[in-house]
Amino acid sequence: MTSKRHTSPTRVDDDVLLDAARACVLDQGVGRTTLTDVARRAEVSRMTLYRRFPDVRSLLAALMTREFSAILTDVGSMAVDHPTARDRLVVGAVAAVRALTADPLMRTILDRDGALVLPYIVERLGTTQHLAEGFLRAQIALGHEDGSVRRADAAAQARATLLVVQSFALSFTPATATLDPERLFAELTHVLDASLRPTTPTRP
Repeated sequence: MTSKRHTSPTRVDDDVLLDAARACVLDQGVGRTTLTDVARRAEVSRMTLYRRFPDVRSLLAALMTREFSAILTDVGSMAVDHPTARDRLVVGAVAAVRALTADPLMRTILDRDGALVLPYIVERLGTTQHLAEGFLRAQIALGHEDGSVRRADAAAQARATLLVVQSFALSFTPATATLDPERLFAELTHVLDASLRPTTPTRP
């Protein structure tokens, strides 16, 4: 008897395919994961998977976008009760770094297939980076309105903040090899808050 999952590609939810891809990556790393492996794990035909994702790269991109979107949603809810936009940005950004560095998928990719993220550092920004930047820019704009963030070009501020947060997330393992992670998180909190805090005029 043929499985219903094989009858029509439109009946297979993307999450089924992405869950299977996630399991394969965690088991064997990105380099050894094939579309055939993912189709087998998802219990769908290879053609069903190929119609949705033509190669492993596109599948991985969708998986990382889903993973990071979930993290952003979680950290956004954690920061919502803080009084100012700067507070929400700093709390959310630090929480995102904590979540990313603890996330099994992100850790597996960085530890076993770190070269895969290199294009997103030296060539172009990816979807997940644009998602993060969108959160940062929204909070910066709100911070300009409530006076908690120093006024400057919001796009440049968001991009600069993204680069700082990204460097902490990507280099977390070597950075904490000889340093207590909590000390690093405390310093990240200070760096972000100090860079965005309005400048106090110097009294004559």
